[in-house]
Amino acid sequence: MRIRTTGVVAVLGLALAASGCGNGSSSSDKPAAQNSATPAAAGGKLVIWADDKRTAALKPFAEEFGKENGVKVEVQAVSKDLQTNFVTASQQGSGPDVVVGAHDWIGNLVQNGAIDPVQLAAEQKSGFNETAIKAVTFNGQLYGVPYATENVALIRNTELAPQAPKTIEELVATGKQLKAQKKASEILCLQSGQNGDAYHIYPLYTSGGGYLFGTSANGDYDPKDLGVGKPESIAAFQKIAKLGEKGEGALKRSITPENSISTFTSKKCAFLVSGPWAIADAKKANISYDISPVPGFAGGKEAQPFVGVQAFYVAAKGKNKALAQEFVSNYVTKPELAVALYKAEPRPPALTAAFDQVKGEDADLAKFAEAGKNGQVLPAIPAMAAIWDPFGKAEAAVIGGADPAKTVTSAGKAIQGQIK
Repeated sequence: MRIRTTGVVAVLGLALAASGCGNGSSSSDKPAAQNSATPAAAGGKLVIWADDKRTAALKPFAEEFGKENGVKVEVQAVSKDLQTNFVTASQQGSGPDVVVGAHDWIGNLVQNGAIDPVQLAAEQKSGFNETAIKAVTFNGQLYGVPYATENVALIRNTELAPQAPKTIEELVATGKQLKAQKKASEILCLQSGQNGDAYHIYPLYTSGGGYLFGTSANGDYDPKDLGVGKPESIAAFQKIAKLGEKGEGALKRSITPENSISTFTSKKCAFLVSGPWAIADAKKANISYDISPVPGFAGGKEAQPFVGVQAFYVAAKGKNKALAQEFVSNYVTKPELAVALYKAEPRPPALTAAFDQVKGEDADLAKFAEAGKNGQVLPAIPAMAAIWDPFGKAEAAVIGGADPAKTVTSAGKAIQGQIK
């Protein structure tokens, strides 16, 4: 979960800082004004910011776009804190024209007036995974063009566990048997650490009946309806506690973001909850593996992972906004570019044509997509930034043996205090 964690930390620190400044409105709350100039006539230079992995894949396409439009295109790598650096640069007037990042940045970027809505025709929208379009829609407007989706699933060592468990209880029983036979030293590799990990525990939280935010009439997440601290969340954490260090020992704080994948690839546990980013390591270690949905509690609700989306955004304060809209709306929507980004880092393409093109080459894609089919879109509302730290720490405390009701009630109050 190296990718996911970075985005989470960035959005937490930045959105909390941003919530204390500004008046809550910006030009990005309104549709972008149509620019009558053609992209070529706009001239100048198009600057794109992306992380290291995507930069290399983007460069040849950016160069081709530049030649077609008679402009220079620069793809610049921002190796860490991309979101934070983008907002800071945007406020200083020195930011890029296009930025590539996670969809759960959107609420914070809109709140900071850093991105404009994107102009996509209905026909173009229909070419994308429906969940991906939903993820980049905020306050009724489309704010990004999605290119990849991601979610966690259960990755299992098929030599140790030939059959996919139907429930978490079945998984625990198999894991305990493998430990007794000294074929494994851990029941389950689901990362927590001392600070918890809301992203990875979420399937079990939902299966236990918990929720983060309710939804309003139009289907958007409602920050006024906070589920953390309510009876449903307490019930969910009571179930999670039974899997913890004072219970079955399946969930442990010693399983961290740094060692969860390596513990699995060194064959010390048969089951790993992770995403597509873990597969390269599994293949390198010659692990015989399969992928299935994260199982829920017996008799509980369906386990629903978060579904995240990676997308391209148009900077509200970029120097070449017409060209940026052209690139994002009519170039990022090409299957060739989506396939190139997939090859740079294998995650299911959001563009249906690109997904159909690569799924024959990679059976894992369809399995991750199936595991995320009934997932929940990771909330992109600014209030989500208040969730990560208190929720994660509550999770770690409960896994360690703290009282679920007191711990989760306290976390709910802390979150509510930050949302205001």
